[in-house]
Amino acid sequence: MVFQAEDRARAKKQQADAAIQMALQGRWSDAVQLNRNIVETFPTDVDAYNRLGKALTELGRYAEARESYMKALELDSLNSIARKNLARLAALGEEAPPRAASQKLSPQMFIEEMGKTGVTLLMRPNMDVAARMTAGDQVALQQVNASLSVQTITGEHVGDVEPKLGQRLIKLMEGGNEYVAAIQALDDTQVRVFIRETFQHASQTGRLSFPPTVMETFRPYTKGRLVRQDDDDGYFEDTEDGDEWEPAAEPEDHEPASYELSTDSGTRIEVREADEEDEE
Repeated sequence: MVFQAEDRARAKKQQADAAIQMALQGRWSDAVQLNRNIVETFPTDVDAYNRLGKALTELGRYAEARESYMKALELDSLNSIARKNLARLAALGEEAPPRAASQKLSPQMFIEEMGKTGVTLLMRPNMDVAARMTAGDQVALQQVNASLSVQTITGEHVGDVEPKLGQRLIKLMEGGNEYVAAIQALDDTQVRVFIRETFQHASQTGRLSFPPTVMETFRPYTKGRLVRQDDDDGYFEDTEDGDEWEPAAEPEDHEPASYELSTDSGTRIEVREADEEDEE
């Protein structure tokens, strides 16, 4: 009996790992099928119901996603993942259009780099569009009159970059700089976007895209930080702490500060601050 229980636990973990990999690869239809298979064999697996809800949401199958999250709540009435996602789905309404086509940025793109990355809270967010998006979805930066608009890859307006930062990025883009952006976090009323400079034109050498004075919500970081990803949807790791990348060596007499970037659909990125000497 002991061996049988161990075999079942091993099989469950193997299937969960496979479902996670399918999600990371954007194979949402395959993820739906595999997670359905898991809950048929393990009908009390809350994580599998949450993963199933996530995959169905990505496919725009909102009614089925609600059913999956409701089942997770039946099994665990305090499950914050299911509650949070049900709240998002409720905001969409019963007649919500299908989820727009999207591309995901690699989690590595969310690592902070002094002067080259920043997070901005969008002005006048279009929550009807944002509610159909998830953290990690790539967005486009487009100048519209005097504003820097954030749009889905299909051209739907999500919101505007804060004016001071927007004006700075517009000038740098006109000078030849290139940027990539993605949804960093969202809730019922707010949308945060992560922006990274991917190319600096020779004419812009020496100009920081994100100096600390441009935006209050941005803090620059360089080498010597710990990056940890925790996935609330259960996609990256079944353990509490998730995957971890080793930091560069820190001086023994210095304990760096840290903070977390939290995403709505699951990823929390903890960043450990570098020494002040490195930031100069």
